[in-house]
Amino acid sequence: MRLIIILITTIALLFFCKCSSSAVIDLGDVETPTGTQEIAVRDLIIRTIGEDASKSFVVHVDKTMPSRSFQIKKTEASTLSIIGSDGVAVAKGFHHYLKYYLHKHIDWTHTKVELQLPIQLPNATIFSKSASNFIYYQNVCTWSYSFAWWTFPNWRRHIDWMAMMGVTLTLAPIQEYIWHEVYVEMGLTKDEIDEHFAGAAFQAWQRMGNIRGWGGPIPHSYRRMQKILQQRILKAERDLGIRVALPAFAGHVPVAMTRIFPNNTFTAVERWNHFPDKYCCGLFLDPSDPLFNQIAVKFLNKTIDNYGSDNIYFCDPFNEIQPRFADAEYMNATSFHIYESMRLVDNSAIWLLQGWMFVKNIFWTDELIKAFLLAVPLGKMLVLDLQSEQFPQYERTHSFHGQPFIWCMLHNFGGTLGMHGSVDIVNTQIRLARDMVNTSMVGVGITAEGINQNYAMYELALERGWMKDDFDLNNWFEVYADVRYGIRETRLHSAWQLLRQSVYSYKGLLKIRGKYSIARRPSTNLSPWVWYNTSNVYIAWAQMISVIGNTTIPLHNLPFVSHDLVDITRQFLQITFDQLYVNLMAAYTSKNMEKYVFIADKMLEALNDLETILATNMDFSLSRWLEAAKNLGRTPVEKQLYEMNARNQITAWGPNGQILDYATKQWSGIVIDYFRPRWALFLQMLQKSLESNKKFNEEAFKRTVSQEIENPFSISTKVYPSEPVGDSFTVAQRIFLKWTTYADDSHFKKYCIKSIRYV
Repeated sequence: MRLIIILITTIALLFFCKCSSSAVIDLGDVETPTGTQEIAVRDLIIRTIGEDASKSFVVHVDKTMPSRSFQIKKTEASTLSIIGSDGVAVAKGFHHYLKYYLHKHIDWTHTKVELQLPIQLPNATIFSKSASNFIYYQNVCTWSYSFAWWTFPNWRRHIDWMAMMGVTLTLAPIQEYIWHEVYVEMGLTKDEIDEHFAGAAFQAWQRMGNIRGWGGPIPHSYRRMQKILQQRILKAERDLGIRVALPAFAGHVPVAMTRIFPNNTFTAVERWNHFPDKYCCGLFLDPSDPLFNQIAVKFLNKTIDNYGSDNIYFCDPFNEIQPRFADAEYMNATSFHIYESMRLVDNSAIWLLQGWMFVKNIFWTDELIKAFLLAVPLGKMLVLDLQSEQFPQYERTHSFHGQPFIWCMLHNFGGTLGMHGSVDIVNTQIRLARDMVNTSMVGVGITAEGINQNYAMYELALERGWMKDDFDLNNWFEVYADVRYGIRETRLHSAWQLLRQSVYSYKGLLKIRGKYSIARRPSTNLSPWVWYNTSNVYIAWAQMISVIGNTTIPLHNLPFVSHDLVDITRQFLQITFDQLYVNLMAAYTSKNMEKYVFIADKMLEALNDLETILATNMDFSLSRWLEAAKNLGRTPVEKQLYEMNARNQITAWGPNGQILDYATKQWSGIVIDYFRPRWALFLQMLQKSLESNKKFNEEAFKRTVSQEIENPFSISTKVYPSEPVGDSFTVAQRIFLKWTTYADDSHFKKYCIKSIRYV
């Protein structure tokens, strides 16, 4: 065995010496024709500002320009010329002018802008070149947490946003149609395949070998629909010049493969998050086994036949799964064989690897990481340093031992809501990573598990990835407020500076997982914490309400104003609930019944107010998520299955709460039918234990809440409003006045004196 490993390593080193002298990524000459890119950008501009307004913008793709650059010039009084090195660069230039000269805002759900005709075009002569070779977007989990129910119109709008934000590289994770073909050809039965594929909301983790079968089976019509959807998505992305990484074989196969290949080297994957046998412990095929190449080549050939290729392939063999040997030679051979399986299909292959498996995992010693990374020729692996803003691995690994890497802001887990971010770290660490001695950094990316929250953080990170120098953050947030709300107002500037200096100022190492008390299963052992002065949020909220109540907001900006007003009201109630909880437990511990009842009543009132404010904006509605899931179903049975997937993922996450509340959402509908009933039951049972002077039975509560509230929610079919209920400003103002009055109440001051733990 040792002789084989030495031989493999020698071959890898020879190949390295022949093919790579530096960590330069070469994706080959597969770019979309310039004419196609120009047409795609023109169509994007028409979709964004309308056909009449679009006539004021002349766009051109010029490949002789420096890579990732654009030039803007006013050629006539009513015409602006935007020239870029590719379609994305032109779209980026268009958005730059839209934001910084026409003061119009877009985000990932609103990409249409109204411009008054005839357009007054401010004079501009700009040349801008990206400091990053790659601007990357997506996490393999985003497809399940945010995109699971999307149809092409959703994607069309989102791809436009991606291009305007300068994104040049992304993922194409849909795989099941191809895998079904492979498994059938290898002899698996329909039942065996159905037992393997997870449901529509859980496929990301089935693909990585974490689970199998949960939420399934998925009908063949769904797989076919997803294949067609991905073909349309990839064409739209490539037409604009965006490169797409396709999936490659990572070694994870159905358990039924042992029936067909009883003598091959399969290893049962370790149990992930306590999933029961029926849904866990699939098989990992050792990459050194000849069968690995057979499957890998078959899968990748079919994938390329269906989706084309940009010469880059993503593959994560050990995502939250431990390899079977903690041995450098084994890790080196494993990595070598995985890459070799890609190269056998595409001699220009580049392996895109999420570096998540190295983060806070004691298995991955420095020796093992080095052996794994250097089995692949330098420049033939591109590593996503998935959470650079909190747990950067490029420092520990000496710039990934020369393998090119992308500095990524992960920021969010599971798509949970809650204002947070690390603005100063993102702003400065990108520059410092670029300037490291012997750096192999080639780009910047955003890798959130779920989107549609904290948009300012993502716009900041993507703009910062393009720019060489640090931002003046005071100025950046002032411009952000001006453009997002369509007015220039010092109180809004102040509000965003207060948020920047509080919720968006995190610099610690404690994990932020969205586990806020208001959205967690109740317990006597919760320990809420904050890293900022919570009064900043209250003051920012007050200033926002004051401005909105006395100012005319442009029609285009009203959705952004409503969203942010709901979000900051939600944040205030989240903080308030945490404070109420710590004082409730103080009352319980001191056996103060009067205090306990007072606080318990206020906690339920906060939950009522949370439901009410969220219901005023569909961005915070369970209805939108559930209806999108059901709309994918062709039959009542399919609709019910997809709805169960949608409900379970954001609550129990598993057959019996295996990852309870991980992807929880503070949405209207969940609050009234899930969060509030749980807390009402908890408060009732806790009060009874206080009255009887008996210790609270935590296990009895867990059984009851699971049986009566949590599990039934996953299979409920209750329909929620498809339109906003109430006016965001009116409701937010009423909540503000009510809780401001409470804060001055003598009982409230007396009973709620204890503060949330400050870290």
